[in-house]
Amino acid sequence: MNKYLLSAAVLFVLGTNAAFAHITLETQEAAVGSTYKAILRVPHGCDGKATTAVRVQIPEGVIAVKPMPKPGWTLQAKKGKYDKSYQLYGQSVSDGVKEVDWSGGSLPDEFYDEFVFRATLTEDLPVGQTVYFPVVQECDGATVRWIEIPAAGQDEDALENPAPGIKLRPKK
Repeated sequence: MNKYLLSAAVLFVLGTNAAFAHITLETQEAAVGSTYKAILRVPHGCDGKATTAVRVQIPEGVIAVKPMPKPGWTLQAKKGKYDKSYQLYGQSVSDGVKEVDWSGGSLPDEFYDEFVFRATLTEDLPVGQTVYFPVVQECDGATVRWIEIPAAGQDEDALENPAPGIKLRPKK
């Protein structure tokens, strides 16, 4: 009996470590038509090397992005045109932040940190689906691309480098 409990505990720990091995979003559900505080959790570097840059691509339908500066890091918000216009506080918005880059810092492999931005999830995002935020993590000469998005019906856990995402709920 103890042997089975030990095996279950080992599987639980291994499964937990695998779940935390990639960049994730702290809050993994949000309502369309709401403001969302995205907290990207970076649990480690790249093959033991310190993280020196984190770049996140903003998906269509996520607008009014405002990244949070991090002491010791250079912050750049790259802007561009949206595929269509959106309404924000009664105004038409057709461009905004498409990518957020934090660079020039150093997050050693043995430490954890978070990178934060705020955004509005437009009302026409597909309720019940997941919207993904592809992330590129750079480390002293190495790069990990957390950009894989599951195909319809594919298990997200089967991906080697999954993009973090949030499941969209109906507006309250």
